[in-house]
Amino acid sequence: MQDLVIKRTDKPGMMPDEDQLGFGKYFTDHMFVMDYETGKGWHSPRIVPYGEFSLYPAAMVLHYGQATFEGMKAYRTVDDRIVLFRPKDYLNRFNQSNEKVCIPPIDVDFVHQCLKKLVEIDKNWVPKKIGTSLYIRPFIIATDPYVGVKVSDTYKLFIILSPVGAYYAAGFNPVKIKVEDKYARAVKGGLGEAKTPANYAASLKAGVEAKKEGFAQVLWLDAIERKYIEEVGTMNILFKINDEIITPPLAGSILSGRTRLTTLELAKDMGMKVTERKISIEEVFEAHEKGELQEVFGSGTAAVISPVGELTWKGKTIVINDNKTGPTAQKLFDTITGIQYGKIEDKFGWVDEVTKL
Repeated sequence: MQDLVIKRTDKPGMMPDEDQLGFGKYFTDHMFVMDYETGKGWHSPRIVPYGEFSLYPAAMVLHYGQATFEGMKAYRTVDDRIVLFRPKDYLNRFNQSNEKVCIPPIDVDFVHQCLKKLVEIDKNWVPKKIGTSLYIRPFIIATDPYVGVKVSDTYKLFIILSPVGAYYAAGFNPVKIKVEDKYARAVKGGLGEAKTPANYAASLKAGVEAKKEGFAQVLWLDAIERKYIEEVGTMNILFKINDEIITPPLAGSILSGRTRLTTLELAKDMGMKVTERKISIEEVFEAHEKGELQEVFGSGTAAVISPVGELTWKGKTIVINDNKTGPTAQKLFDTITGIQYGKIEDKFGWVDEVTKL
């Protein structure tokens, strides 16, 4: 850590009321920054006061979208420790996204240590209330001032922190999802499996239209046949049919969610039958018709587990589990958050302690 330069703010802020946090609206006092230059590699790691930074109007990220990001969380446990949840898993996925858009890989171990130092410095911004957390957003942008299509030679890596409450206004209550059959988001071989801004920009139009119709999110179908289920805009999706948890496979067009991974590992550990396979929207609606569709829920870092109460496809709506949170979703949510907040023993090695207050 001797190369890490730390400059603390002389104007520390104050975290808003924990009941008013929302998601992604407030930011802590400091951020981590590191630069890259071809021939020099990643260099000049530093923690500095959170604030604006300068960028040339010709910076390549603004014109060609060469950028990646991640999202993970820190928690204040019930015994007043600050912990990260699976940070190296997230940083390794960060590198997978970097590879997709030709961004140089980061040193996961070094950035992990710098992240822990950043969270330690801003530990007073980790909220205390169960259901709240400190959202961690690493991201990389291409900074070459060049208006021509090529791979950039310079980059900036940032990590910013944001105290957050529930992602959905409905909290842990079931949400309404629209099955998207007009727009396509990603195909195998494209950017669908990467956390890169262009991937999310491709989902905005459908999301805006769905929200106007009263839905929380859209459920994407494959872009070729418009038949097989892929993922929701901000989370992976899982179906419980005849006591079997089924989720689409990682086939190159959907994100390899870390909460998806956690959910599947945990469900298997609990003795549940878990299958990763292609599943069509017709199969889901037919299972509902037969009384075999027991639960539908999403998994993602922001919301952890999000039960789905209604699915609407081509004007037809099905109500899942009487629009109530199912026992499987509840059990998985309670266990994951229990581990994150230190209420349940972490026998998987997922929790990484930053500091004990």
